[in-house]
Amino acid sequence: MRTVEKATLVNKMNGALALRSEINDFVDNFYKQGFTNICWLGIGGTYASSMQAVIHMKEKTALETFYQNAAEYLVTGNKRITDKTLVITSSVTGNTVEVVDAVKEISKIGATILGFIDDENAALASMVSKSISYPENEQLKFFMVADRFMYLTGEFPDYEEFYQELDDHFAEDIANIEVNADKLAEPFAQQHHDDDIHYFVGAGNQWGATYSYAMCYWEEQHWIKTRAIEAAEFFHGMFEIIDRDTPVTVYVGEDSQRPLSERVAKFLPEICGNYTIIDTKDYELPGISEKYRGTLSPFVFHAINNRIDANIEHINRHPMDIRRYYRALKY
Repeated sequence: MRTVEKATLVNKMNGALALRSEINDFVDNFYKQGFTNICWLGIGGTYASSMQAVIHMKEKTALETFYQNAAEYLVTGNKRITDKTLVITSSVTGNTVEVVDAVKEISKIGATILGFIDDENAALASMVSKSISYPENEQLKFFMVADRFMYLTGEFPDYEEFYQELDDHFAEDIANIEVNADKLAEPFAQQHHDDDIHYFVGAGNQWGATYSYAMCYWEEQHWIKTRAIEAAEFFHGMFEIIDRDTPVTVYVGEDSQRPLSERVAKFLPEICGNYTIIDTKDYELPGISEKYRGTLSPFVFHAINNRIDANIEHINRHPMDIRRYYRALKY
């Protein structure tokens, strides 16, 4: 959609935030029962969101938490998943084959499964221990689960303050960023809508989204070849194939891994004349404390990427919901 409907964006994000009481009730009850670990299960975009949830938690909590690819689980399994594990997954349709089959197998073990299933009537919604249905904002829902666990362990003392700021300001602030993002997004789309290949570099709590944006958006939806790479790995192979004209985009967030992306951003001008640096520090979040900006960096990037997508979709006259093969052929 080329026009940003701000009111719709605000309502969707506030609607997701309103799920917090239901999420907290589930997490609080599960926490009291005792558990061993937390597993984030997904494939494609949900696998990427799972990566972000783990990175979000691992520097803050001693809880054992890990992500698991659903298709990989079906052939390899994972002995860490037991009847004392909480498995968290998400699905828009509720019929993603790999996730459905993995949930079936994990259910046999007796693990507790929390599913964010957009379609409350989907078969998957009846297969999980607890289903919460609300469209979009997958990352936010995952973060709310993670944050509640860290609050209960005493590792997130600012929990109430943080979520008060989110309730008061988050939706409006992120919507405003998307409303104004065409200043970057439109010329970016004009320059890169027909790239032969485009490289995306990310780190920290943005890495999962970088991986997802390259694969699930540019490749799957725009049919543009990409490669995503972690900023920490950039200087161990990839930078040797970059020249003056290679399209590279670097996401520089404000979390603890910011220096990894800054290092790439600082080096690129020496070898490349076709790079873009997207830095969340360039975007205002009124009402959000400085100490929380790093946590919210992925949502800033997402708002900007939404506008890049809308402009590329228009320029290429290729609707993003059209697929060549996905759910069209048997595989």
